Amino acid sequence: MRLALAQLAPIPGDVGQNLERVRATTRTAGADLTVFPELFLTGYRVGDRFHQLALHDGDETTEALRALARETKTTVVVGAPLASTERRGEVYNAAIAALASGELFVQVKRYLPTFGPFEEGALFTATDTSRPVSLGPSLVGLEVCYDTFFPEVSRQLALSGAELLVVISAAPVTSRRLFDRLLPARAIENGVPVVYVNRVGVEDGVVFGGGSGAWDARGEPLPTTPVRTMSLGPEESVATVEIDPTDATRWRPFRPVLRDVASRPGPPPPVSL
Repeated sequence: MRLALAQLAPIPGDVGQNLERVRATTRTAGADLTVFPELFLTGYRVGDRFHQLALHDGDETTEALRALARETKTTVVVGAPLASTERRGEVYNAAIAALASGELFVQVKRYLPTFGPFEEGALFTATDTSRPVSLGPSLVGLEVCYDTFFPEVSRQLALSGAELLVVISAAPVTSRRLFDRLLPARAIENGVPVVYVNRVGVEDGVVFGGGSGAWDARGEPLPTTPVRTMSLGPEESVATVEIDPTDATRWRPFRPVLRDVASRPGPPPPVSL
């Protein structure tokens, strides 16, 4: 499976221009799966404008993503705010996957940071579940940035059959060393390849740290190949990586963490005093 890692900087608040970059990058990269950062369609530091900019299933932007995926026969994963269909006025921080079939799959961010310059808890509604999406014969789990710090998110996806984890992110440069450690750990503890796409650029004083990459099921970094036919800004890059969907199946018998976890009994009931 060929993946394109689009480490780009969005234009804050300009969904149309950011969508055009999604189109151009996807068409140029020629991958099976093209991945863009967290909240790429709107930018990260737009505050209350997330409510105005939030996507709705069936609107012009989501239909454009569907059309692009069908045209290129590529699955496109991109971060965007998505309006809740359950409670009006609420917005999700979501990873949206437009499948080559034209279907749309959504994974909502589970953990919303509320420290430092991050205000996500005041802006978005979280979810408490994750499920993988089927891409042909492979199951792929999607995570959004801070979710990576909670190992139960990756574990739930792996136990549900995910053979690849894809993490989209808008992490600052100060967090880069933490992700450098966490991502290969998530690969090792679940016996599954991990792909990470973080954005770059500066918004409202926040410097985003890049560091996009891929690791195999043993936590070893995978080589990437730059796509050099594109016009890119400072720190931006588009690179492709080959992921073997059978990597997890081959490796897990030698390090059967998932088998051993699944065979354990559940937690004991609480003791009454």
